[in-house]
Amino acid sequence: MSHKRSGLLPGLITGLIAALVCAAALGAAVLFQTRLPAAVTTFGNGHPLSLVSSLAIALIVVLAMGAVRPRSVILVPVAALYAGGAVAAGQIAGSSIMIGATLRTPAAERGPVDLADITLDNFSAGLPYAPSLYRDPLSETWAAWLYIAVAALAALVLLTLRVARVRRAQRALAADEVSAEEPEYRAPFEPVQAPSQKPTADLFTPRKPAGKD
Repeated sequence: MSHKRSGLLPGLITGLIAALVCAAALGAAVLFQTRLPAAVTTFGNGHPLSLVSSLAIALIVVLAMGAVRPRSVILVPVAALYAGGAVAAGQIAGSSIMIGATLRTPAAERGPVDLADITLDNFSAGLPYAPSLYRDPLSETWAAWLYIAVAALAALVLLTLRVARVRRAQRALAADEVSAEEPEYRAPFEPVQAPSQKPTADLFTPRKPAGKD
């Protein structure tokens, strides 16, 4: 029966696909952030935009995993891992390509990053430097860790609510099915059907003569 399915495997697959898509999108956003309006990228030192991106990633991952009506609690921490990992992977991928393009291009020829710079060579050249986003002292890397934490926590809370709602609805459905299948209770020796009663005579019913039954 459908209400017994945990949604574990479909949730893992759809969540992973959503996380990979979000990581790619965030990596592209990191690469082409200079093309955005300066008022957007410089507002609040760019923290509001990054926090919104983290929340959007968490929401996309939760919507993908919640679409399969999950009831397995294992998916809750996995959703947090997917969302936080997507933020980290997107930041590292975008930064690696940006750093690699900068290292492999002469200073006189450097310009804004474009689609031609998205190559495996640039990614490989910049990858050793990108993890410094998280390896440096916390006073310098707190923002990068904050974006990961926000995405993970948001996904954790949202999918917890989704799983709890699905489990509650399925418990109610199961209880309704059980109550509908239970036979009607009858006390011991109670007849299946009450004996029919003779209709009471009224004033217009002729009486039998005395002595005749």
